[in-house]
Amino acid sequence: MTDPVYSVLILCTGNSARSIMAEALFNVLGRGRFRAYSAGSHPVGTVNPFAAECCAALGYDVSTLRSKRWDAFATPDAPRMDFVVTVCDQAAGEVCPIWPGHPLTAHWGFEDPAAFEGADDEKREVFDRVFRQITSRVTQFVNLPLATLDHDAIARAMRAIGERATGDADEPR
Repeated sequence: MTDPVYSVLILCTGNSARSIMAEALFNVLGRGRFRAYSAGSHPVGTVNPFAAECCAALGYDVSTLRSKRWDAFATPDAPRMDFVVTVCDQAAGEVCPIWPGHPLTAHWGFEDPAAFEGADDEKREVFDRVFRQITSRVTQFVNLPLATLDHDAIARAMRAIGERATGDADEPR
C-alpha cells in the first residue's frame, strides 16, 4: 500500500516571499508525501530574489516558482487541497475562496521579510531567519503521522504548530 500524497496550499497576500519559501520547503522536506502550492490574495507578480536564494539553497528548482492569485486554486479543475495554511496576518483575516474538498486550514504567522528595508546583507539575514522559522514549522507538520491521525487531531496539530513561538533557536538551514 502506498502512502497518500497530500496537497497543501500556502497563502499570503503578496505571494512573493513567505508562501513561496513554504511551498519549496513542503515540496523538499515532505519527501514526496506532499505536493505544495502557494498563492496570494494580491500577488505582486514576482518572486522576491532573497526568497528565491533560500529556496535554491535547498536544491529546489526556482524556475518553477511564480507569484499567482489564490482564486486559481478555487476552481473546479484545480488540484484538490488537503490543507491550506496562511502565513501572513493580512491573508489570515481576508475572506478566502471556498476551497473544493473543504481542506483543513490553519494560520502560521511569520514576519514579512520582504517588508524589511536595509542593505542586501541585512535583508539576507532577515530572510534567513524567517526561512529557519518556516522550516521549523513545516518540519513539524511533515513529520506528523497523518495517516494514523483523525481529522480533529490533525486540525489541532496544525493550530498548535501555528501557535508555537518561532525564534532564532529554530532549526538551522
